[in-house]
Amino acid sequence: MPRFRPILDTMPAYKAGKAVASADGRSYKLSSNESPYDPLPSVVEAIAEGARQINRYPDPGAVRLTEAIAERYGVPAEHVALGAGSVTVAQQLFETVSEPGAEVIYAWRSFEAYPLLADLAGATSVRVPLKGEDHDLDAMADAITEQTRMIFVCNPNNPTGTSIRREALEAFLDRVPETVLVVLDEAYREYVRDAEVVDGLELYRDRPNVCVLRTFSKAYGLAGLRVGYLIAHEPVASAVRKTIIPFAVNSLAQIAAVASLAAEDELLERVDLVVKERTRVREALIAQGYDVPPTEANFVWLRLGDRTLDFAAACAVEGVAVRPFAGEGARISIGDPEANDTFIKAAGAYFSQPTLL
Repeated sequence: MPRFRPILDTMPAYKAGKAVASADGRSYKLSSNESPYDPLPSVVEAIAEGARQINRYPDPGAVRLTEAIAERYGVPAEHVALGAGSVTVAQQLFETVSEPGAEVIYAWRSFEAYPLLADLAGATSVRVPLKGEDHDLDAMADAITEQTRMIFVCNPNNPTGTSIRREALEAFLDRVPETVLVVLDEAYREYVRDAEVVDGLELYRDRPNVCVLRTFSKAYGLAGLRVGYLIAHEPVASAVRKTIIPFAVNSLAQIAAVASLAAEDELLERVDLVVKERTRVREALIAQGYDVPPTEANFVWLRLGDRTLDFAAACAVEGVAVRPFAGEGARISIGDPEANDTFIKAAGAYFSQPTLL
């Protein structure tokens, strides 16, 4: 029998959002924070044209995409590192800092891949409980030790949707030693409308130990092609590039991401529609009696405790898939108006049950 790493015996598998269907065949997947819209015609056209060349290996350096990202954000190309989705770039980050005894700090609950990536990389997770639904930045700073190598700050936070404002984040960064890498995970940055929630790229420029992690999966609607990127000072970006698997970002993914940046104005109009629906869904839930924290992402969070799985099952009966975290709460992605209406109706019916009054 082959011998495997003991950590594999204790690691839970990553749980992706699932689809469900009602008895009459209705199905609304609000469990994976995906864009509810099809790719733009110009992006589809670029992908179709690129498909003629898939007998060739992709550009291993993704030069066109790297340059397009650098131009879009006004940063040197040397500050950009790519990966097959931001979760893979996160994995690359863990690989750059991890060794026996190395500690990585992150809030909990936050993005569920963090503990899995830490375990696989051999790092020690230091989970700092949320304060309400928000990052407890003071406690995270207090948790820093000589062994701390990296801190993840998910902003907006997944799954709660809450965000950290400029003053609080800057005060936190001032407490972090220069030898500790701070990763601002901004997968949902395009959905932020609170002007006080600082763009991480404003902070990284003057702080060599701060980097920004983003993705084309959410607002840009390329979840199926897997493109993520990091913007950081050259030593950090260079280290991350060393850990990428050759040809990890495939040809069509590179082409689609470049085309999406070129069509960004049109894409962001769709983001505005999601933001408007986000406001409508949250206000409807509050009117029904739910406690819904402010969200700057493309989802809402309901703290349901022991009722979480029951709530998810009730939504599934209506054909709505949500993302439950047993014993804690449910995250519900913002879909198109029809999907959102169906969810609002299901949530209202659940809350009105006599046993829940």
